[in-house]
Amino acid sequence: MGRYVFKLPDVGEGTAEAELVAWHVKVGDTVAEDQIIADIMTDKATVELTSPVAGRVTAAHGEPGQQLAVGSPLVEFEVEGAGNAAGAEAPPPSNPAPQASVPLTGGQTAAAVSSPQRGEGDHPKPQAKDGGGAPTARTLSTRNERPLASPAVRNRARDLGIALQFVPGSGPAGRIEHGDLDAYVASGGHGSSAPGASASSTYAKAEGTTETRIIGLRRKIAEKMADSVRRIPHITYVEEIDVTALEELRAHLNATRKKDQPKLNVLPFIARAIVVALRDQPTINSHYDDEAGVLTTHAAVHLGIAAQTPNGLMVPVVRHAEARDPYDTALEIARVSGAAKDGSAKREELSGSTITITSLGTLGGVVHTPIINHPEVAIVGPNKIAERVVVKDGQMVVRKMMNLSSSFDHRIVDGHDAAVFVQRIKGLLEHPATLWMG
Repeated sequence: MGRYVFKLPDVGEGTAEAELVAWHVKVGDTVAEDQIIADIMTDKATVELTSPVAGRVTAAHGEPGQQLAVGSPLVEFEVEGAGNAAGAEAPPPSNPAPQASVPLTGGQTAAAVSSPQRGEGDHPKPQAKDGGGAPTARTLSTRNERPLASPAVRNRARDLGIALQFVPGSGPAGRIEHGDLDAYVASGGHGSSAPGASASSTYAKAEGTTETRIIGLRRKIAEKMADSVRRIPHITYVEEIDVTALEELRAHLNATRKKDQPKLNVLPFIARAIVVALRDQPTINSHYDDEAGVLTTHAAVHLGIAAQTPNGLMVPVVRHAEARDPYDTALEIARVSGAAKDGSAKREELSGSTITITSLGTLGGVVHTPIINHPEVAIVGPNKIAERVVVKDGQMVVRKMMNLSSSFDHRIVDGHDAAVFVQRIKGLLEHPATLWMG
């Protein structure tokens, strides 16, 4: 038998380090060649690492949330043959992260190995099993570990009123699957309840806390948002827009569309209004490098579409929005947003936007204060469309109205210019026939 050391590869473009997001294996597991062993993250891309060999895992270096240097040992295997390393065990990585049991945030659900801080020669131990060989029922530990489960399983458990910490998990590292919920319900389990209260009581007292380490994409989002707010002096401007004519046009186009044409929502029209408005104020379609003091203004409009995904907030990019008609824009928005949501988006589809739309209209809301996607200098956020009573030509009438929220980097965009830009968008949307004229 030989020893094989798998080192963290460079999965980015000259990346020096990457964050370990989740383990799919633990010490003692026997893995096949090309089996997924871990998830790592660089920038906004989460990458699944597969085993280069078949063998038994003898060491796993790093904890979820820890930054690992490219080229450092990640997993050690016992393999048939000579392997690629001497037989002596490598020392554990310095400054190991605290114990954690964390799900991979996103559509690619994965189990993270929960292991204590290790000393020389120690390795994580497999999950304890009872006499029948099945995983024992989990309870909240003294360290308040969060049960491993996908977002879909968590939502279903919440709907069923089940506390996941009491559900035995049959997946890797005790991960809770849908089948485990079914088995728990079939066995008559009712989740946790306060002492002396009925287990099925709607008003049972809730006890305990849950601590979740913010790692992976969620941490990247947090860092980026904090960086944007800290570095950019935001000015927020809100205007109401009468979209009655726009909604009539949109309804007509959807009723008369061809079979190969998508159904249109309001976003392609807002995208077009932004493109046209930028012709008069190209500076708003820029990146600002505040460290170098350089403003780069782009001729092409690469439109970021802020999208909520199972992985968290992402900004897939519709490239060359200026060259697209409403149907092509709608198709591309759906394509890149879908890729972001299912985890198939490529790196270039998640970067390079020059101005961003963040739409919360489907969730309601009258106004919001969007945060600029640094290093851009502007972001536009439509709110819900609602019928309101307004005064038009001296008469009280019911119109379809929409508030448009927007934020600008006040170092680059003055309040006057921000208002002119939004008023141009307003005029285009209130007279939608002008959107594709010229």
